[in-house]
Amino acid sequence: MTPARSAVVWGIRYGLPGLAIRTAARRGDLIARAAADPSAMDDPARLYADLRALGPLGGNRLVGATARHGVVNSILRDDAFRADPGGAPTQWLNKVMLAAIDPRALGPVDAPSLLAIEPPQHNRIRRLVTHAFTPRAIAGYTDTIREIANGLLDRVAARGGQFDLVDDYAAKLPVTVIARIMGIPAEQHDQLLGIGNDAAMTLDPALTWRDFRAADAAIRRAGVMLDEHIANVRRRPGDDLLGELVMISEDGDRLTDTELRVNTLLLLGAGFETTVNLIGNAVALLLEHPDQLAGLLADADGWPNAVEEVLRFDSPVQMTVRVAQRTTEVAGQTVKAGRGVILHLAAANRDPDVFADPDCFDVTRPEARLHLAFSAGIHYCLGAQLARLEAAIALETLFARFPELATTAPPTRRRTRVLHGFERFPVAAAARVRTAERQ
Repeated sequence: MTPARSAVVWGIRYGLPGLAIRTAARRGDLIARAAADPSAMDDPARLYADLRALGPLGGNRLVGATARHGVVNSILRDDAFRADPGGAPTQWLNKVMLAAIDPRALGPVDAPSLLAIEPPQHNRIRRLVTHAFTPRAIAGYTDTIREIANGLLDRVAARGGQFDLVDDYAAKLPVTVIARIMGIPAEQHDQLLGIGNDAAMTLDPALTWRDFRAADAAIRRAGVMLDEHIANVRRRPGDDLLGELVMISEDGDRLTDTELRVNTLLLLGAGFETTVNLIGNAVALLLEHPDQLAGLLADADGWPNAVEEVLRFDSPVQMTVRVAQRTTEVAGQTVKAGRGVILHLAAANRDPDVFADPDCFDVTRPEARLHLAFSAGIHYCLGAQLARLEAAIALETLFARFPELATTAPPTRRRTRVLHGFERFPVAAAARVRTAERQ
């Protein structure tokens, strides 16, 4: 993509909306601050409560917004709305942007990514891809995930037990898992991690020009790598997920190379981006609540529900957007065709109408699984079950190996608003490591 075309895409998709959002935020608009200002998360409970106080459906001249669990859930399931993570503010600007996008730089927010398409195209691709994400297939990854988790912890133990939770464990585990599942060679795993981190930034509504260029370059590198890999798999399909996706056919219908490349990139990103944040958020919460951690160490059967409570209490994906495909009514209000609505998933996950004492973290919470952290409706996260399994195994293994895990410096949050997790998380398991050295 030439610099001029890149500038057009960034300006329409992020520059103009970002300027409008930041201007509104400086004027004190709550919806704008919640969407683009990372400092709004300094007091998440207050932010979520303020958003819910806007009513079932709030809004400003730019966009609507809701933080009520029932309304969010309803819109996610309503075919009057479409997902539009990379859409332009107006129809004619969208046409200009689509004309400027380089087909070789299609990312997770571009069609034919499952994030960016609607029925019937969405149904067709998801139906083909879902073959590889059945409950039986996911359950079959258990031993692989446990093996990878233990291998990563062996390495940090060998180095003395001081490590960065994100860089050395929470990020490497899911990227290794999804890359192995997809059949990506081990020597490319670190490259995938860097690509995923950069590409994930495209979900941020106020992405800077500098970050956009980094994301665009990462997506291009991934495209070259995946095109080569897909070509090899087409010649010699293996028994991995990508080999299955290449061979999947229903009535002669198969995924095209572009559909494979874009959705493989989406699966790779979604396969570790949500999970790394989920694991980091979980560790932080459990270290803050040692009594609950002790309960989990005493009863490992509690880990799956603990994961659900982390998803609810500190959601890795904070918000998503839906756009009205036609004029419709929501919560007694008219939403005109073309108007976007921000769905605050994290705030809905603390709605007191659904969750008792919602600002209390409780790994035994019986209704924890009612959260909307993985969305709902046709765009429900395809890898939700894999993320759940990875997180439960990662946490159980980590604390079984290092029950005295502790931070060595304050963790640093990522300065993004859609994805919520940690960038740096220095920890030590020195007490357990020293014990092992004395034996």
